[in-house]
Amino acid sequence: MNRQLIFITIIFSFAIFNNINCQSVTKVKTGIEVLEKNNFKQLKGKKVGLITNPTGVDSKLKSTIDILNDTPEVELIALYGPEHGVRGDATAGEKIASGVDKETGLPVYSLYGKTRKPTKEMLKNIDILVYDIQDVGCRSYTFISTMGKAMEAAAENDIEFMVLDRPNPLGGIKIEGPVAKKEYFSMVGAYPIPYVYGLTVGELARFINDEGLLDNGKKCNLTIVPMKGWKRSMHYEDTGLPWVLSSPHIPYAFTPYYYVSTGVLGELMQINIGVGYTLPFQLFGEEWIDSKKIADAMNSLKLKGVGFRPLNYKPYYSKWAKKNLGGIQIYITDPDEVNLMSIQFLFLQELHKLYPDKDIFSMSESRHNMFDKVCGSDEIRKNFSKRYLYKDIEKLMFKDIDKFRKSAKKYYLY
Repeated sequence: MNRQLIFITIIFSFAIFNNINCQSVTKVKTGIEVLEKNNFKQLKGKKVGLITNPTGVDSKLKSTIDILNDTPEVELIALYGPEHGVRGDATAGEKIASGVDKETGLPVYSLYGKTRKPTKEMLKNIDILVYDIQDVGCRSYTFISTMGKAMEAAAENDIEFMVLDRPNPLGGIKIEGPVAKKEYFSMVGAYPIPYVYGLTVGELARFINDEGLLDNGKKCNLTIVPMKGWKRSMHYEDTGLPWVLSSPHIPYAFTPYYYVSTGVLGELMQINIGVGYTLPFQLFGEEWIDSKKIADAMNSLKLKGVGFRPLNYKPYYSKWAKKNLGGIQIYITDPDEVNLMSIQFLFLQELHKLYPDKDIFSMSESRHNMFDKVCGSDEIRKNFSKRYLYKDIEKLMFKDIDKFRKSAKKYYLY
């Protein structure tokens, strides 16, 4: 009997160990790995331009730049950099100059400086533009605007365009916020899509191309190299892929959830959202806020999937550097349950109840234009700022979702 128990215990332990090992194995192959497995057949005999940044890596963290540059069958002749640059060494909003990549000797053309769309000269001798950047699934993140501008240039210059697909860290189901209006289009919202759009970059490229959203309704010769193993319900940690910070303040795979929760409010520059401290996009704070009172107020809302902890902290840099701030830390426990975008407006609602003399929108008039561009219109600001009640904008936040989901489904790859 004892031998049987020992044997069963050994088998059970082996099963658990084997299961743990299986869970640690990468489940998803990104577009660059699928392309590599197919021996780069779609790139052979073509002069390649690559739009990428440090997030363009395989599951072993080898960069797409090195993968293509080291492959004899692929002729990589130019690199193109979005916001933060090809090597990720520029801060948010910093204009970047073109130059030469020190590691490869390849010319680097900036798409976040004087030029936002590749010029004819930048595309000289290019047969195909390849896009490989990890996005965060949010309209205001400028990489997808860069992708669209590059697609326009490809269409205008009769150049192929290829997207190496990657996971949406917000998943392929969650859609939040209103569709951006044309008169508010900018690099932080270039297309009529919701704030959280629920598509991979490959799917979004198909949507932009086939819906005629490029300049003058042109279409580019578009190829998507889809992932293997990705499912719409996946959180990023389910993929088994390593996360490379997509910009200096998006250090972890879960940070995009917080970016959606606080980033819009951050545009007003009146409330610190953790940028400048060790928890970017995870905090709300100011010198005059009582942390316990605001935490109690937020927790009293009993929101599903999120909780709040009182916090006093001192940012290391930014507008609030070395100032003692009171506020809250946000704890998203189930991103599928909570409406992420609503958190910042509910915070403003409760803050206004506690401090009615602090009119955040009156204090930030110079920032309204940027706030409206990120929101996709001025409707949210105008409706919310009257009474500081989330219910006054709730219908606006949800009105476009069903229609967009229906139109987007035809472009699903997974």
